[in-house]
Amino acid sequence: MILKAHHLRPAPGAHTPKRRVGRGESGHGGKTAGRGTKGTGARKNTPENFEGGQMPLHMRLPKLRGFQNPFKVTYQVVNLDRLTALYPEGGAVDIDSLIERGAVRANSFVKVLGTGEIGVKIDITADAFSASARSKIEAAGGTCVTL
Repeated sequence: MILKAHHLRPAPGAHTPKRRVGRGESGHGGKTAGRGTKGTGARKNTPENFEGGQMPLHMRLPKLRGFQNPFKVTYQVVNLDRLTALYPEGGAVDIDSLIERGAVRANSFVKVLGTGEIGVKIDITADAFSASARSKIEAAGGTCVTL
């Protein structure tokens, strides 16, 4: 005999019939049909997140106020006194060397601010400079390159 697709049957006990609750008093899921006895939960049209008159969760939580600008650019700042401490001999400074010396974290923009004094010639490359930082660096003989 040749085996055909319509001869195939599932193994005995592999398919059990779906439970039809609330169909009479006897057996599996009769009478209250798994809803317990009385009360709102035994009746229909109650949302599953209803808390019985308690203040609902979505009203208890604080609202997130304000507006988050997705285009806002935030800089890590490095002041001139920090640059003086990290590079006492001067020289070329870029973002990679600042990351190596622990002044800034990787993968973010760097802005140089003018707090402090600088007495050595520094050629610095960064994403942004404040006006006071640029003037102090150039007065010390250095250069500022904006990326």
